Amino acid sequence: MRAPGAGAASVVSLALLWLLGLPWTWSAAAALGVYVGSGGWRFLRIVCKTARRDLFGLSVLIRVRLELRRHQRAGHTIPRIFQAVVQRQPERLALVDAATGECWTFAQLDAYSNAVANLFCQLGFAPGDVVAIFLEGRPEFVGLWLGLAKAGMEAALLNVNLRCEPLAFCLGTSGAKALIFGGEMVADRLFYIYTSGTTGLPKAAIVVHSRYYRMAAFGHHAYRMQAADVLYDCLPLYHSAGNIIGVGQCLIYGLTVVLRKKFSASRFWDDCIKYNCTVVQYIGEICRYLLKQPVREAERRHRVRLAVGNGLRPAIWEEFTQRFGVRQIGEFYGATECNCSIANMDGKVGSCGFNSRILPHVYPIRLVKVNEDTMELLRDAQGLCIPCQAGEPGLLVGQINQQDPLRRFDGYVSESATSKKIAHSVFSKGDSAYLSGDVLVMDELGYMYFRDRSGDTFRWRGENVSTTEVEGVLSRLLGQTDVAVYGVAVPGVEGKAGMAAVADPHSLLDPNAIYQELQKVLAPYARPIFLRLLPQVDTTGTFKIQKTRLQREGFDPRQTSDRLFFLDLKQGHYLPLNEAVYTRICSGAFSL
Repeated sequence: MRAPGAGAASVVSLALLWLLGLPWTWSAAAALGVYVGSGGWRFLRIVCKTARRDLFGLSVLIRVRLELRRHQRAGHTIPRIFQAVVQRQPERLALVDAATGECWTFAQLDAYSNAVANLFCQLGFAPGDVVAIFLEGRPEFVGLWLGLAKAGMEAALLNVNLRCEPLAFCLGTSGAKALIFGGEMVADRLFYIYTSGTTGLPKAAIVVHSRYYRMAAFGHHAYRMQAADVLYDCLPLYHSAGNIIGVGQCLIYGLTVVLRKKFSASRFWDDCIKYNCTVVQYIGEICRYLLKQPVREAERRHRVRLAVGNGLRPAIWEEFTQRFGVRQIGEFYGATECNCSIANMDGKVGSCGFNSRILPHVYPIRLVKVNEDTMELLRDAQGLCIPCQAGEPGLLVGQINQQDPLRRFDGYVSESATSKKIAHSVFSKGDSAYLSGDVLVMDELGYMYFRDRSGDTFRWRGENVSTTEVEGVLSRLLGQTDVAVYGVAVPGVEGKAGMAAVADPHSLLDPNAIYQELQKVLAPYARPIFLRLLPQVDTTGTFKIQKTRLQREGFDPRQTSDRLFFLDLKQGHYLPLNEAVYTRICSGAFSL
């Protein structure tokens, strides 16, 4: 594909000819002829189709950068910024607990957080001390970490679903000197935010004040939120989506935020109507769960104009907007610790954001080629990473600049975990870049589409299989059922065979009916070889599928009492998989 820079150079050449005083019509015709003849029309098309989007994206970057610079020069922290909001509107509703109906004004939130700060100072805690918070999402959660921040202390926000060893691990690595927990946690059940831990133990990501501000500000400006908006936040407050992108709108911009400690598909739209919500947050599978609900009159009676989040599958994107009448989907890509967040600002279906093709260096992120089996970076003769062309899947990376609050990488409490996420000589010799671990694809106009998380792609029959794609197809065929897809090793067989774990709580699914439908929509290599029908699929607090245990147990019937099946290609349907069949597959007697 022709480089955009060459097209831009032709436009510049045309301008120079005019400035030099050459006959305008002749020079224009000649330059235009050369430009179009060399393929420059494709770049002109890109400019025409993306200029408005890119200029808006640029304006968002500029606004966030200017605001950050202003606050940093003034030495403003998140509590300081919140203080200014309180002074402007002390009696406006700040937080609403949808579960209890309890309402907190900005003045009340300020008073509560002040009391927390004073208490911990009186108890002898000092700036820099860490205090762990183990509490479900409600206004006190925000007041606690905000109060600790006012006193210069750091909060470690623990996932309320953690138990035993993972809980002890997170608590231990935080170095916390105290633990605050809610009464609901008694039955044995700025700050650090822990990663979801879907592929291992959670890591404590460091959130500094500038990072909190940047994440909240990008969401605010990219999706044109206004002070009059009311945001519905039913996400866990121990993760960045709920506590920064959601609650951050309250603390920094003065929006009212309605909190529900646990997502409820049946109450979602009722809550939105009750509290006059105009913006809702989603993550993971929330949209799919809402679509599983029976059609109700309330789902079209709300005032919600914008849904902000990530993980909305392209297969149900338009179905969601049409059924619920939500005009704009604010899909974004990002992680608590990353420096390469992107946002879908103009509603492009299926896209999680974009990078400008006209001004790619304004925001230095890139998709680079990797070994698809090992995820190892591929490099050119100069030792630099190889950029992907349009349509080529690649690893998303972001160039690191610790002096730039938009490009810095603060890493994790663990130095070894931090070093694993940094590569050198990526864009240029000697530079550093953050490795997202995620594979995306960019089209010719710069729109990016999420492909897979690192480790969620496997090879079968010489082809790469996207677990995300197969999960989306299977889930849609089964009426938005929970599905986990992963690759399993088979002795003596190259690559990994696809296996699908499907939630079947009432044992009603017919494997062969599933296969008949899969033949119509999936390539042969992408159809799962093994099926596991189980009561429910394990998920994290943010509805991410937990695959670690499933992958470990594989297709061995001795590891589970769930119903197992394998695809007999000769007969063209799934057969039950027992120990005798398992032994024959492992010995090579059954051909896969």
